[in-house]
Amino acid sequence: MRETDDFTVRLDHNSALVLFELLARNAQADRFDVVHEAEHRVLAAIEADLEAVLVEPLDPNYRALVDDARRAVTADS
Repeated sequence: MRETDDFTVRLDHNSALVLFELLARNAQADRFDVVHEAEHRVLAAIEADLEAVLVEPLDPNYRALVDDARRAVTADS
């Protein structure tokens, strides 16, 4: 693979919020089973990208919004 290849992963808003919460929660608790520094960097980059576009983490009702997003994602399955 060439280093200049970029990939786009498309997520609906609810999935993005659920993924952000998973990444943020586990990164803070250092619970990911990272076996290589590259894995840590990739997860941190994804978390940062999501944090840059999501407004919910700053909302006082963040927990309720995450719960709603989880329910929506589960209902879509």
